[in-house]
Amino acid sequence: MAEKTSPVHAVEEKLAVDDYALQRVPQSARYGWFQVAVQRFGQISALSQFLLGATLGFGMNFWSAFWAITVGAVILEAVTILVGVIGMREGLNTSVIARWTGFGAGGSALLGLAIGISLIGWFGVQSGVSAAGLATLLPIFPVWLWSLIFGLVVTAIVLRGFHSMQWVANITVPLFLILVGWAFISELQNHSLAELVSSAPAGPQLTFVAGTTLVAGGFIVGAVITPDMTRFNRSVGDVVKQTVLGVTLGEYVIGLSGVLLAHAVKSADIINIVTSSVGWVGVLIILLGTFKINDWNLYSSGLGVVNFIDRVFGRKVNRAIVTLVIGIVGSLLAAGGILQNFVGFLSILGVAFPPVAGIMIAEYFVVKKWRPQLVAAREATPPHSPTWVPATIVIWLASALIGHFVSVGIPSINSVLAAFLLYVIAGKLGLVRGIGQSATEHDAARTHG
Repeated sequence: MAEKTSPVHAVEEKLAVDDYALQRVPQSARYGWFQVAVQRFGQISALSQFLLGATLGFGMNFWSAFWAITVGAVILEAVTILVGVIGMREGLNTSVIARWTGFGAGGSALLGLAIGISLIGWFGVQSGVSAAGLATLLPIFPVWLWSLIFGLVVTAIVLRGFHSMQWVANITVPLFLILVGWAFISELQNHSLAELVSSAPAGPQLTFVAGTTLVAGGFIVGAVITPDMTRFNRSVGDVVKQTVLGVTLGEYVIGLSGVLLAHAVKSADIINIVTSSVGWVGVLIILLGTFKINDWNLYSSGLGVVNFIDRVFGRKVNRAIVTLVIGIVGSLLAAGGILQNFVGFLSILGVAFPPVAGIMIAEYFVVKKWRPQLVAAREATPPHSPTWVPATIVIWLASALIGHFVSVGIPSINSVLAAFLLYVIAGKLGLVRGIGQSATEHDAARTHG
């Protein structure tokens, strides 16, 4: 008699796209560098980057903002490339590769949970932002219903994984650039470029350090979760080209456009800036700018939660199923307006991420305590990982506190450097040691993409 399929299994089989949530991405499933670069550019050239540029332009003159963006971009590119190379070489996402880059199974579970909570929170918040724009453009539905619709549309795209997100990037990124160019040219008709470059900022003065902090801190979480994307790259050169192109264009094209528009409109309110320039087209800019960052919020959140469930509960759950659940939850929370009350909490949680990059870079490239295991298991994941690495937990916490409380320099970069140096010192002193051993199961059923 044929075995009956449960409703849950039927849904899972229909979704199926696990997107190598717990395994290495094989070379056959990887993409050319330009395709991934479009995704990277879409992630950086989002509404948040426009907001950043407008904030800089409201408090800085053009050249001060230019150099703040330059220094911040160089720092981001260095961190992003190093972390991205780890993801490319190992073909594993951030929370999984963390098991062998200093965190152990327990630490990677904590990291996966932090990523999951943080990014699903921002997913909901940005769904609410887009809903406000949609309600302005098409007032046929209230904001709460648009929040739900927008969140569910993004969820449907992310269900199919990297491939469908690539198609969305191919459409939304060019449209976003065209519309930003339209807004920029429309506003420049009333001002000369020389006038905007030489004009004084309209708002309270922003220092160079504060401006650079905004640039570097604005994308540091994106830098940390870079392996989620670069595991689909084919070579180190691809990672470098993709990062330099994506970060440079994202920071300069969108960031400096925001700076100049803030000088023209004398406001840091990006919605006021784009709608005053091109009316309803400005709402489309907001929608497209939010759409591309929000699919990555949901995608990386799902990967983090899958790793958390795998390590804590020992259950192998399908990434698409997890994405569906948290996408629905995030959309409902956005519709209820609840997540707006947690922006402060999400910002505080953000201090936990920069040290992760420093620890991963230090372990993989300098200390190399578990690097041999990754090399030995090149075609699969290593059979075991340490359960806990106490020194890493201490360094992680100490570096986060340094980034949060030390006011000299750039906070996010302070925490990255502190984590890197402390981990290297601990490694040289023999303090980086694993406690316990967690098995990594190799189930043939988990090898599908």
